[in-house]
Amino acid sequence: MSTADDREPLSKTRKKQQMEALQELGEELAGLPADSLKRIDIPEHLRDALQEAQRMNSHGAKRRQLQYVGKLMRDLDPEPIRAALANLRGESATEVARMHRIERLRTRLMADEQTLAEIVAAFPGADLQHLRALRRSALKEQEGQKPPRSYRAIFQELKALDAGKDAASGASGDDHDSD
Repeated sequence: MSTADDREPLSKTRKKQQMEALQELGEELAGLPADSLKRIDIPEHLRDALQEAQRMNSHGAKRRQLQYVGKLMRDLDPEPIRAALANLRGESATEVARMHRIERLRTRLMADEQTLAEIVAAFPGADLQHLRALRRSALKEQEGQKPPRSYRAIFQELKALDAGKDAASGASGDDHDSD
């Protein structure tokens, strides 16, 4: 009936749960690769503490450092950080789906040479002769029980074509120049 219920102080248990949640969020941040961590908007002192936690090998020292990270996060609003992490996970899922799509295309290419026409239609910049030669080499490697160098090269070629198509259609400015 009164608004005093709205102003009740948090119980000790509830405060502890909130602090543990912040520490878990800090642990998740500490587990990120350096380039992903750079993309998240966090204060510099927190970024330094997270990088220090990543460098630590001793279990006890790392635990204390992560508790310190949790303490630093008490002063921050965790929701933007959670949203950024969710966004990173989404990008990761998108990248995995892209890799699976490329793997399926490679498998179809190995099974049927007619898939080359699909590839050229989907990726106008594709080098048909090079892909055909890689396919022949990969088939010979499979027959001879040799390491799948050409098979991997086909994947890298398709991945580069797909990345070029994404860059041309998206023009988002992302740097995916690896490999």
